[in-house]
Amino acid sequence: MRVILAEDSTLLREGLVRLLAEEGHDVLAAVGDADLLLAAVVAERPDVVVADVRMPPSHTDEGLRAALEIRRRWPEVGVLVLSQYVERRYATELLTADPSAHSGGVGYLLKDRVAQVDEFLDALERVGDGQAAFDPEVVRGLLVRSTHTDPLARLTGREGEVLAEMAQGHTNAAIAARLHVSQSAVEKHINAIFDKLGLTGESAAGYSRRVLAVLRYLET
Repeated sequence: MRVILAEDSTLLREGLVRLLAEEGHDVLAAVGDADLLLAAVVAERPDVVVADVRMPPSHTDEGLRAALEIRRRWPEVGVLVLSQYVERRYATELLTADPSAHSGGVGYLLKDRVAQVDEFLDALERVGDGQAAFDPEVVRGLLVRSTHTDPLARLTGREGEVLAEMAQGHTNAAIAARLHVSQSAVEKHINAIFDKLGLTGESAAGYSRRVLAVLRYLET
């Protein structure tokens, strides 16, 4: 894949450049702030952008705002956002963008997950394929609700587990393997989930669209 990196930590940035190059990916640019990131996307039009949420000058949300602009201006570009912590507002803003308007994948990982090289590379591949890749901790943060408004209260324990795996971006086959159940059982659970969450009228043909539809519903 053709990748642009945006990370203000020189050590992490250079480590990622080396890792991606060793995996056969083409790192088009590796920059340290959001303005340089946007300029690089304009010049290179990558397959995927990997961007830190917090970058200079204020170290608040520059990277996230750049990621949202990339999603808006270049919907075919996949965006994988990295964050030191689960930042609920930022994750929600990124993930609840209209999925039908984007062909590029989307992901949100905690930086600790980058140290798990296989997990990071798997997430990058999924985003590059137009799918979704959400950190389990991010998913748990997004799914938290009060008992009065929690739409998950209608789900069984197993359906809740399947939903969490779906929200991380796993395929039905992967969910079956991770939960040690058959793929047909997973499909039945997913049908029940969409029914209980009132999503039976939504199109579930697109993989990342299915995941984002669930998250969008839960954020309403």
